[in-house]
Amino acid sequence: MQTRIRVIDGSAGPRPSRAGRPLAAAAVLLTGAVVAVALGVYARAHHATGRPLATFGFSGTIQMKVWLSSAALVLVLVQLLTALWMWGRLPGRPKAPVWVATLHRWSGSVAFVLTIPVGLQCLWALGAGTGTGRVLLHGLAGCVFYGAYAAKMVGLRSRSLPSWAIAVLGGTVFTLLVVVWLTSAAWFFASDLPLT
Repeated sequence: MQTRIRVIDGSAGPRPSRAGRPLAAAAVLLTGAVVAVALGVYARAHHATGRPLATFGFSGTIQMKVWLSSAALVLVLVQLLTALWMWGRLPGRPKAPVWVATLHRWSGSVAFVLTIPVGLQCLWALGAGTGTGRVLLHGLAGCVFYGAYAAKMVGLRSRSLPSWAIAVLGGTVFTLLVVVWLTSAAWFFASDLPLT
């Protein structure tokens, strides 16, 4: 039996029966786990260089990481609002126009691209830090963030997942990026280090 549901981009289409859901869910979760564990293993095994890869015009590596991750956080907030609008969860708002889905996709893509130099810098220059609870939590959340993002991307392509699974995956990606930001950029903003 096939049912029709609205998917993220606003289109509707036939969904396979529930029989394929456990396999699809396992593939999505396995993808996320492999990515997260691979990043963690690399961070642990790689000898940290202590040197920046690039600062992209910022005065230092920390400043680059703080500002790029903060911009990514703003874009992920846009993702949250547009997802809520597309799924009809914003009170008092009519059905989302077509451009909202486009904004949702592009804000997510740009946010992810902004995290790449930050993540690479952490892995390459710093490796797996365990000096404090904050640093440990930051590293773990960062690895799991990329795993959750990979799982979400695979999940978006799966026609066998239940409709709520994408919302759960998106919420997980959002939550992990907030944790990564709170344990790094927010900590930096609360310190008396120079912002420029």
